[in-house]
Amino acid sequence: MTQIESQMNSLRLQGMAQSWKILSETRRTHELSLREGLELLLQAEEQDRAQKRFERLIKNAHFRYQASLQELVFNAARGLDKSLINELTMGKYIENGESILMSGASGCGKSFLASALGHQACSQGKSVGYYNTQKLLTKTKLTRLDGTHIKFFEKLAKTDLLILDDFGLTHLEGTQQIDLMEIIEDRHAKAATIIASQLPVNKWYEIIGEATIADAILDRLVHTSYRIELKGESLRKKL
Repeated sequence: MTQIESQMNSLRLQGMAQSWKILSETRRTHELSLREGLELLLQAEEQDRAQKRFERLIKNAHFRYQASLQELVFNAARGLDKSLINELTMGKYIENGESILMSGASGCGKSFLASALGHQACSQGKSVGYYNTQKLLTKTKLTRLDGTHIKFFEKLAKTDLLILDDFGLTHLEGTQQIDLMEIIEDRHAKAATIIASQLPVNKWYEIIGEATIADAILDRLVHTSYRIELKGESLRKKL
């Protein structure tokens, strides 16, 4: 390792160090002007940091599937609108703090689509949290018991994109209703939320249960949301 590489590594400029090593091994260091060399090294460092951030965001998100939007098969009969997905790919809904509400039968691809949108958000440098709704509400209950709920709710509120999968498998009760209300309230018009459910949106009121809370939650979700209703048989049957 040269002194320059050593100094770059000590300053945690791993992208630069790797690029300098390659330039030295290929003897290109003498062919480049100072400006050209700096541009290459800075670009390499920027790319290295972006890749590491992406990997860190992916790891922290805990996606159900390792999915990408490029893997989607668009089929109008299944309710997957390519123009809408292309619009969501740009990530404007995250900047605007908007919601995506997905519904469809078990196995029709909701979780895969939600994971793919989450991966896309990570590639754009956005923080993502992927949760099974029931497990999340169990966790919020536990944090209330051990006194860490404020910190946990703040973490959820700061997440750029929150994905709540399998919403509506059971009716909400007691503190679950309040916790979901607090989560949605903290994110309203500030951060994006994706909710995926086997039930159509018009059935969510019954799942939430308490009328006042259901009105408040759905009022914050429905009016400024993108709607995706997937149709057809379970894709798992074809595997």
